[in-house]
Amino acid sequence: MTSMNYLVLGIGQSLRGDDAAGLEAVRLWQQRFPGSAARVRVEIHELPGVGLLDMLAGMGAAVIVDAVKIKAPVGTLMRLGQEELASFEPGTGSAHGWGVAETLHLGYTLYPELANCQVTLIGIVGGQFDMGEALSPNVRKVLPKAAQLIENEVKKWS
Repeated sequence: MTSMNYLVLGIGQSLRGDDAAGLEAVRLWQQRFPGSAARVRVEIHELPGVGLLDMLAGMGAAVIVDAVKIKAPVGTLMRLGQEELASFEPGTGSAHGWGVAETLHLGYTLYPELANCQVTLIGIVGGQFDMGEALSPNVRKVLPKAAQLIENEVKKWS
C-alpha cells in the first residue's frame, strides 16, 4: 500500500460553533506536522454524508475527526476504533444526526470491501452548535491535543 492509501478527514460545519472542531483539528495537524500531512490524503468536508463511503473506497486506513454530542464535558477527546464505532446505535454520538457510525454501517452493508479500511474516529465533544457561533473555549483549548492524536494514528501507518 502506498502512503496515499491513507486518509485524514476533518468533518464539520464551519459556521456552527463546536461542529467545526473536526475541521480545525485537521487544519492544525497539517500545520504542525507538514511532513506527515504530505504523505497521506487529507480532506476537509462540511458534512460529506454518504459521500464518506466514496472517500473511504480503496483506503487502507482512515482517521476521521468530527465533533460529537454525548454526555461528557465539552472538550473531551475520544478515540474510537472500528469495534467501538460498530457498537454505536443509530442517532447516537454525531453532532449532526446521520453521522459517521451510521454511514459506516450502511457502507459495510452495501460495499463489503470497505471493511478492509481500518477507520478510527477522533471525536471532540462539543457543546454549542448554533449557527454563527465560534468554537467554545474548551474545544479550542483541546485542538493541539487532537492534532497530536491524529499524528499518533498516522505514525502507526509508517
